Amino acid sequence: MIKAIKGTKDTFSPEIEKWHFLEDNVRIILENFNYTEIRTPIFEETSLFSRGIGENTDIVGKEMYSFIDKSENNVTLKPEMTASVMRSVIEHSLHRNKPLNKFYYISPMFRQERPQAGRLRQFHQFGAEVLGSNSPYLDAEMIIMPYMILSNLGLENFKVKINSLGTPQSREKYKIILKEYLTDKFEELSEESKRRFETNILRIFDSKLEQDIQIMNNAPKLLDYLSEEDLNHFETVKNILENTQIDFEIDTKLVRGLDYYTHTTFEIVSESVGAQSALLGGGRYNLLSKQLGEDEIPAVGFAAGMERILLAMTNEKLFNEEEQPKIPLYVVRLSEDVTAQAFNLALLFRMDGIITEVDYLNRSVKAQMREANRLGAKFTLLVGGEEFQNEKIILKKMETGESEEFSIDDTDGILNLISKSEYEDEIEE
Repeated sequence: MIKAIKGTKDTFSPEIEKWHFLEDNVRIILENFNYTEIRTPIFEETSLFSRGIGENTDIVGKEMYSFIDKSENNVTLKPEMTASVMRSVIEHSLHRNKPLNKFYYISPMFRQERPQAGRLRQFHQFGAEVLGSNSPYLDAEMIIMPYMILSNLGLENFKVKINSLGTPQSREKYKIILKEYLTDKFEELSEESKRRFETNILRIFDSKLEQDIQIMNNAPKLLDYLSEEDLNHFETVKNILENTQIDFEIDTKLVRGLDYYTHTTFEIVSESVGAQSALLGGGRYNLLSKQLGEDEIPAVGFAAGMERILLAMTNEKLFNEEEQPKIPLYVVRLSEDVTAQAFNLALLFRMDGIITEVDYLNRSVKAQMREANRLGAKFTLLVGGEEFQNEKIILKKMETGESEEFSIDDTDGILNLISKSEYEDEIEE
């Protein structure tokens, strides 16, 4: 038997309804902030990520799905979206046509890492990117939007962590101080951190090994070496969050090891997903465009792991696992000779926006009613028998057993009754 590749999975009902619920919340909130959707190709030139993310990162060095295609192009399944969005903006000169570009996305990503809870090799992210302004209000907006999404989903056990990386000039001065601090502790570092000491020293803060954590706990703090301008930018972000009544904590170890990051960096973490606690992260990346050969385009964004958020929702028991999706109407044919009429009636209601099912397996009336119950149909429409010969059909409310007779042409009357019932159910909820 051919099976799904390790680190991938199939998704179907009732799981798919959870994805739809999450996606709907994402779209509503991000579009309320006037972000429009962008969709980029699922694969890109490998150089986009090696230049944009960096050769010395784990993503580029160990995790990317890269291959040579039949045209001898070196291509990569996208491991993240930020570089793709920036490439798209530059390629289509969107930044020259409009001063501010605001995008959101919902997309699969690919990284060949060890599959774990909430992170597969094909995983999914939603996120937002805004290009064209250095305003700290946009930094804050990038935190406020996902905070609103998580809150709307009903999640509670999450917290916001923020930090500032300042400008490259401030960071370069800090790297010298950090290197001096770590020099006499070099032999105590893990092998991976020793490598990072030479290639990307800030990334030692990302280490999960206890020996590295203990050393970095006492390291000088980048915040203490930022310029006044850097600190003013960060102070504005903090004030906005406080005025919005968003609780946050400053995490001085929260760094982005990539050189194109500047100023604000942030994460939202949750106790509901185990050791891999980050639900989303983001920050300002004013220098990415220069690494891709363009002039500086100030930009800020975030990316959220959808599997992790769904896992957190499951662990916080926000889904009723026993509740199955329900349909409003099931058309039951009472005899085989009315099959065409039953199908045509179902089609009419479908065209009117009512989710409707009809039997395709030539089952008995009893079996059709069982199927209607299994699907949670609120109404069944009985087609056939003596009533049908008199051009009548019967609408039955499944919960109460009440029946009402309608003319076969009175689909509007049936539609109104079903719609009224749907509205009443919404009011009760």
